[in-house]
Amino acid sequence: MKLKEIIERIMQGVFLVCGMVSIASVALITIYMLIAGMPAIIEVGPIDFLFGTVWESTSKDPKFGILPFILTSVWGMVGALIIGVPVGVFTAVFLAKLAPAKVAAMVRPAVELLAGIPSVVYGLIGMIVLVPAVMDTFSLKSGACLLSAILVLTIMVLPNIISVSETALRAVPKEYEEASLGLGATWIETVFKVSIPAAKSGIVAGIVLGAGRAVGEAMAVMMVAGNVANMPGLFKSVRFLTTAVASEMSYAADGSLQRNALFSIGLVLFFFIMLINWTLQKFLKRGDNL
Repeated sequence: MKLKEIIERIMQGVFLVCGMVSIASVALITIYMLIAGMPAIIEVGPIDFLFGTVWESTSKDPKFGILPFILTSVWGMVGALIIGVPVGVFTAVFLAKLAPAKVAAMVRPAVELLAGIPSVVYGLIGMIVLVPAVMDTFSLKSGACLLSAILVLTIMVLPNIISVSETALRAVPKEYEEASLGLGATWIETVFKVSIPAAKSGIVAGIVLGAGRAVGEAMAVMMVAGNVANMPGLFKSVRFLTTAVASEMSYAADGSLQRNALFSIGLVLFFFIMLINWTLQKFLKRGDNL
């Protein structure tokens, strides 16, 4: 057997092991979250836990309703994507198809820098700059509200959307665009009717990553959202699924119902992110079949 064939088989084995490790990791995390999260859901009751509107984990008569957290996370993610997706995709189009080389060379590192900034820095800047600005602009008693969290999350999801979308747009074959231009379309028409549809898979992947970061962010939103277990309102202090876990885990007693309920919130968050990915992937495949 030749040396090249031996190396090829070894590398195939390495790739197989890496793939199996990834699958095993997801399976183990899923099993652990189910084991840790189900007891509290069973004890409290699935309906009371998922659809209860009151969270009082430390009272004499504790209540563990997480509907405010679920709705807040949904609205926070949706709000961030409504603002962030158009800005991110248009920025990616600009960098990939329209920007002069020198301008793109200046903007691209700035986008990459946004991706590398720790979330606590976003939260700190939001707490010092954004929260007072929201309070003054809308004449609120406190600017720590859902709107502030949405604005911070919007900035945080932009790097994922821009980077992945730009890569997908650059991968569109030049022949597609040249054929469109040859048929008399303008460059802008070609970009929006040929390049973006052809890069749809990559753009959706960027949106999925952005949605995952918006749902999974904890520290930044904890610093700007007020961290109060209210039903969501644009100008109300709110608590997300992630911040509910982060804010109480440090003092929840081992083996207590409160601690188990926090693991249950993690389980809900885990399946929530999986549901988002599945929904967007289904939407993508449906679009490919049209």
